Amino acid sequence: MRNQSNSIKFKEYAWKMLLSFGFIYLFFYNGRQNINLVMVNMADDFQTTTSVIGVISSSLFWCYAFGQLINGRLGIYFGHKKFIIVGIILSTIMNILISFQNSILVISILWGLNGYFQSMVWANGIGVLNKWWPKEKRGFATGIATAFSGLAQVITYLSVSLCISLAPELGWRAGFRFPIIPILFLLIPFCFLFKEKPEDVGLKQMTDEKKGTTENKSFFYPYKKLFSQPKMILFCFISAIAGIGRYGLLTWIPTYFMEYRGLSIKEGIFSSILLPIGQAFAMFIFPFLTDKLFNGKREPMLALASILTFISVIAFPFIHSTNIASIVLFIVGIFSMVTGIIWSVAGDIGGNQYSSTAAGILDWSVYMGATVQAFVFGLVKDTLGWNAIFVTIGCLYIILLALTIVSSKLRSVNKNEGNHI
Repeated sequence: MRNQSNSIKFKEYAWKMLLSFGFIYLFFYNGRQNINLVMVNMADDFQTTTSVIGVISSSLFWCYAFGQLINGRLGIYFGHKKFIIVGIILSTIMNILISFQNSILVISILWGLNGYFQSMVWANGIGVLNKWWPKEKRGFATGIATAFSGLAQVITYLSVSLCISLAPELGWRAGFRFPIIPILFLLIPFCFLFKEKPEDVGLKQMTDEKKGTTENKSFFYPYKKLFSQPKMILFCFISAIAGIGRYGLLTWIPTYFMEYRGLSIKEGIFSSILLPIGQAFAMFIFPFLTDKLFNGKREPMLALASILTFISVIAFPFIHSTNIASIVLFIVGIFSMVTGIIWSVAGDIGGNQYSSTAAGILDWSVYMGATVQAFVFGLVKDTLGWNAIFVTIGCLYIILLALTIVSSKLRSVNKNEGNHI
């Protein structure tokens, strides 16, 4: 009877961890993707081009990427929860400071620092969730978490549009000053609800987590073990392509509607909003399907998504109706959003012990891809035109398909070692 009671309590807390992290993340993109929606306004204010603003936005991706590489591991030493709280507070401060700046150089520096502070949250959150959710339910749990991050993209579009409408005299500055503030209020209940591990509430850790203690291992040990797996290396490349596709679309689609199709900032945002809605939908449904339909195998869903993304992205620039283009964006959003599957892979390869480190490595790869698109696509747009951006993204998903096929022939070492490395 006691075991049954503990099991029920464990499940209740597992849901509390998942939902508390999800709701805190719901407003976190307000301090990261807000720049995508005001690039045209910033370019006009500083009398420069959107390509230059795109390069500025890449400073966040650089710092976020390398921050992810180490912060998941550092969270194990200093506490996942502490890293999440500090990252949220400092990111909020950076966004508010940027809204008062008149120097592109200062904005670039502050935006880069913001990227590092933002990198303190995701991998540490995934690390905690993998202590509460077993492998057979990991796709579902990470799917819910990534669905919240997908919805966060929608919240960002709406929040920035609302703030600019309420404070039009501030222009782009309103998109940095106000949207990030609500997360500070959500941080209060988060501090009380979020527990790092079952032992914090008098529960035993999951059975598979007890295998293979690594308390006496060096800081770099997990990196050595993770990078010794060909599957991990392949998924780094897959993640990078996913980052180019996801952030290439999120960064340039609003600008495409405003700069190329001549829509206002509000019209451009609402024409683009079906893209993040589609991505949010995919973040939930893809990991769930890998668990239920493909029995935990991630590659079949990746392959299907790659093919359909190629078709839809290649077709997009040839659609002249804004309404139809917006609907196609929803389809593109669904099939291009494969990072929800990648977070499940982090748990599969790293196990409970190293899932935050694995998630950090894969998110590093995602944001290295995001960094590339931030300045390369601006150059592509200026030299070859808008169509070249969509053709490039489509072709990259064919490469992703090839890598996925190779990955399907491999297996993670941890499957033979009790779900840990």
